[in-house]
Amino acid sequence: MAHHMSPSDHDPNSDSSKARLYNPYQDLQVPMRNLYQLPTSPEFLFVEEAKRQRRSWGENLTFYTGCSYLGGAIGGGGAGLVSGVRSFESGDTTKLRINRVLNSSGHTGRVWGNRLGVIGLIYAGMESGIQAVRDTEDVWNSVAAGLGTGAIYRAAKGVRSAAVAGAVGGVLVGVAVTARQAAKRYVPI
Repeated sequence: MAHHMSPSDHDPNSDSSKARLYNPYQDLQVPMRNLYQLPTSPEFLFVEEAKRQRRSWGENLTFYTGCSYLGGAIGGGGAGLVSGVRSFESGDTTKLRINRVLNSSGHTGRVWGNRLGVIGLIYAGMESGIQAVRDTEDVWNSVAAGLGTGAIYRAAKGVRSAAVAGAVGGVLVGVAVTARQAAKRYVPI
């Protein structure tokens, strides 16, 4: 049941076909390059958003979680590589050695990546929440978020462990923020 087309079906000048072919660009009098020149400045719905020079909470969440997971996966993969090489035995074939290294790197990379990704997720949520409550942008928001992140991450291990992890988190974030400010001041970029 194939449809047989006559030669006049394709010819727009034939008398049997009075329809014209559709050209989507025929009424468009603008040069094509002007259609695809998109603005490079950020666009905001509200003036308050345009005045702030920081990422939104959703962008922070994505950024910190992604960077933490990637860093953990790379660090864990390196640690897994070392433990895989250490587990070599004298009678192993090359295939077996490669398999051990790949399995160890993949497993350790996933574990570390997931742990650090969760820490980044908690930190981003805490920092955005503290900034929203205090309505200021300063170093203390980051330090408080580090304290809270450490405490929440280790809360299941007990109060003492949560307190120690909170202190460690606050100190680490304080050092990181101070290093970032010193780098902005003293390193010409």
